[in-house]
Parts: sequence; structure tokens; C-alpha cells
Amino acid sequence: MEEEKKELATPNAVEETKPSTESAPNGEAGQRRHPRGDRKGPRRDKRERAPREEVKEFEERVVYINRVSKTVKGGRRMKFTALVVIGDRKGRYGFALSKAAEVPDAIKKATEAAKKNLHTIKLSKGATLSHEVIGKYGACNVYLKPAPEGTGVVAGGPVRAILELAGVQNVCSKVYGSRAPINVIRATNEGLSRLKSYKDVKALRSQEQ
Repeated sequence: MEEEKKELATPNAVEETKPSTESAPNGEAGQRRHPRGDRKGPRRDKRERAPREEVKEFEERVVYINRVSKTVKGGRRMKFTALVVIGDRKGRYGFALSKAAEVPDAIKKATEAAKKNLHTIKLSKGATLSHEVIGKYGACNVYLKPAPEGTGVVAGGPVRAILELAGVQNVCSKVYGSRAPINVIRATNEGLSRLKSYKDVKALRSQEQ
């Protein structure tokens, strides 16, 4: 009888010696861990910031986009042309016309070409032109007239684009003849290239005398 009692007492004693994982506090060795492991990742450095965007030297403006096609033996090949004007609003500007299979590619090519075709003008007091001028290209004539401060840019689409990006703030204009955007811009550029400052006119008059 005594031997049977000992055998019955031994399993209960073993159960009592086992460590209880349920009652163990957080962080102890007997704690049951989550099957996915520790969810806490590495700390992020708050000082890390996104890099600042570079300031563009020139401002871009798309004046005209046209779809053109070329008929070949296999059919028609469609492409796009983009007319882009750039400028820094401080007297420098440029323009270009480029063609590509997609519109973004055409704009990118025109912008790169415009940066290689820069022109410079000198503005008078009040951010206006020094004198009246008529620019001519083909069948297009563009009349440009200086205006007092506060007038603004009184001009159409292509003329307004090239004058604003060149830095002219007060001017009046009128387009005669052909209204094709590329012809208007070329005529405007021809007129701006013939502008003369006060010193240039004074030097010319002194030579004539």
C-alpha cells in the first residue's frame, strides 16, 4: 500500500516543478514570445530629410503643340511638334521647335534646343523697352511699343510668352499678317534683337556728326 501511494504522488510533484509560462512577467526568460517575433524595427533618424529640389535656371512655357504625319510606303507615321519658350525674366530668353514620337519627348528636345539658342536684351527703367520697334519675319509683322509702369504686358499668346519670360513687364504689341505661332515668335525675336540702348544711339549720332 505504501509503494502505491508513492507512485501516485510522483506525477503531481513533477507538475509542480514545471515553470509556469502564463504567470511570468514581461521580459522574463519564461515568457512566451509572439510567433512573428519582435515587431519593433530599428529607430529612424528624425534628422534625415528629403533632398531639396534644385532651382531651375530658366522658366519653361509650352506655346504650341501640333500633330504631324508623314506618309511612307507602309502607311502614315504620326509625330508631334512642340514649340517651347524659356527665359530667366532678367533679360535672357530662348525658343525652339522640336519633333518626336511622343509629346513629353518633343517638349524635352525643344527645351534642350532652346537652351542652346539664347538671346539677351537690355531693359529700360520700369522693365519696358527702350523704344518702339517692328519685328518682321516672312508675312508676319509684330509691333512693339514701350508702356508706362503699371500697364502690364498687352500682347497675345506667343508674343506674351516671349516678352514675359524675357523680363518685360510693361509693353503694348500688335500682330499683323501671318498668325502662325512660330512666325510670330521669330518676328518678335527679330524686333527685340534690333533694340538699342540710349548709349548706343548716342554713340551712333556722335559718329554721324
